[in-house]
Amino acid sequence: MKNYTTANSTTMDAGQTENLYPGKIILVATDFSPAALNAAIYAADMALAINASVRLVHIFQIPTVYFEMPVTPNEYELGQEAENAMVQLKQELMNSTGNRVSIEAEVIPGHFFEQLQVCCNQLNPWMVIIGSQGKSSAERILFGSHATYAMQNLNWPLMTIPPQARFTDIKKIGLACDFENINQSIPFNDIKLLVEIFNAELHILNTGKPGVFDPAIVFQSELMEEKIRPLKPQYHFIAGNDVDESILHFAEKNEIDLLVVLPKRHGIFERLTHKSHTKQMVLHSHVPVMAIH
Repeated sequence: MKNYTTANSTTMDAGQTENLYPGKIILVATDFSPAALNAAIYAADMALAINASVRLVHIFQIPTVYFEMPVTPNEYELGQEAENAMVQLKQELMNSTGNRVSIEAEVIPGHFFEQLQVCCNQLNPWMVIIGSQGKSSAERILFGSHATYAMQNLNWPLMTIPPQARFTDIKKIGLACDFENINQSIPFNDIKLLVEIFNAELHILNTGKPGVFDPAIVFQSELMEEKIRPLKPQYHFIAGNDVDESILHFAEKNEIDLLVVLPKRHGIFERLTHKSHTKQMVLHSHVPVMAIH
């Protein structure tokens, strides 16, 4: 993996509190668009709040231009352009956080998801953050597709940040679940850590079927309540003709700061990402969405 930029980390001020979560890295994938810049600012502000560190990464794919023969643009020029943008982004984040967040950055050529996985394998980040859309209509489709695919397939917690979102605090966390096979489907330790880090309220959004008695679901709900009782969650039943849309509506109406979904564990997230209208709701939602495998 060729590394164009590896910026020196910014050390914390001498009097700053020791890292509350040592080794916690927030990995931010950026395409330098306004939405991606907002996501990077969100990540830096979050890192400042919990004394985590930030790793910026830009992954660029070298396009092939076809004339009479395929012509590949100069990799060095593309890398240099991205490097200059990365230096500017890093400086902006350092300024916005008063140089109190450790920030490193790199520019990498290659396929987005493949290189993102490589970065995660190397860094083992606590969380990956990405903007939910790009700068042009084509990039909104491309980068939005990157975000959606990564949420479905990346084995690290990944949060998408809508363009309007600003990090102030995470006071309410919503967990969408259907109470099926909870021991295999719900990462209780990750949920517990999120709630504890932000000292947040936990809201369980039950997406089961109303009016249907299912002994297995009753057992699973009791088991869930037992496991998660120390977090003192609030339970909400989500109903409607379109459950997915109802979840997003509930999250916005009730000022949920972070909506957690569980890819591949049940049908909710796959429906969200495979139906075009709800996919666009996720990509343009006012609520940050986190996928945890």
